[in-house]
Amino acid sequence: MADRMKIGFIGVGDQGGPIARRIVESGFDLTLWARRAESLQPYADTAATCAPSIAALGEACDIVGVCVYADADVEQVVGPLLAAMRRGGIILIHSTASPGLCKALTTKGRVRGVAVLDAPVSGGRARAAAGEMTVMVGGDRDAYERALPVLETFAKKIAWLGEAGSGQICKLINNAVATVHFATALAFFEAGERMGLDRAALAGMLASGSARSYGIEAMAAPTPESLAFGLSRLEKDVGLMLDVLDESGLHESRAAAQSRRGLQDFAAAAAEAGQRPGV
Repeated sequence: MADRMKIGFIGVGDQGGPIARRIVESGFDLTLWARRAESLQPYADTAATCAPSIAALGEACDIVGVCVYADADVEQVVGPLLAAMRRGGIILIHSTASPGLCKALTTKGRVRGVAVLDAPVSGGRARAAAGEMTVMVGGDRDAYERALPVLETFAKKIAWLGEAGSGQICKLINNAVATVHFATALAFFEAGERMGLDRAALAGMLASGSARSYGIEAMAAPTPESLAFGLSRLEKDVGLMLDVLDESGLHESRAAAQSRRGLQDFAAAAAEAGQRPGV
């Protein structure tokens, strides 16, 4: 199947970059587009080709992955793709975006005969490079089945969650829960150090005990830069989660309270950790 489908990809950043490389190195005919041509230089050693525009990429491809930052970026890319792609095409939105936006784009795509699937990814750069990402998919089930061979090039866990927007709801829950875990881990690493425990030794014990989690792993030895990078993205994603909860009549739910408190605590802990020597 790799030699029959033409794949496009837009958004070769922190996670999108290694995802694109996995796709082309798996044998798919891959076309890339980026606002800055220099962003595509790392793919000069691959068989990937570069399109001069979003429209040109859309015209050439059967399936296009989009891994850009926020809702506005998704709209700016998907609009021209929908206008250019042939009937039967598929757009995979790998960005963490609003479920409402994905539903609206799915409706627009249906009019043009192009399936738009929300397919946000989780796992980070290293897992993307290893082909071990998690992909949460919402939208047309048949289109999901057709896109699976592409998703399998970079993901270990892939699931269809339901109608359009379902994948994004799952991803937002994932990130809201992760935020709570990060805040909790930072708080207890700080407490442990103040009580005389070696941070690395504590992290090792927690990682092998009942407290083990990605939050423990990620916050064991963070840098000010990694904390700031994470916070900027979690502020966006938890904000989207709170919007969805509010729209669902769950503004006062425990999930909403945990989301707000988790983000507040993580921001405070990240600020304090960034000011301490050796962190």
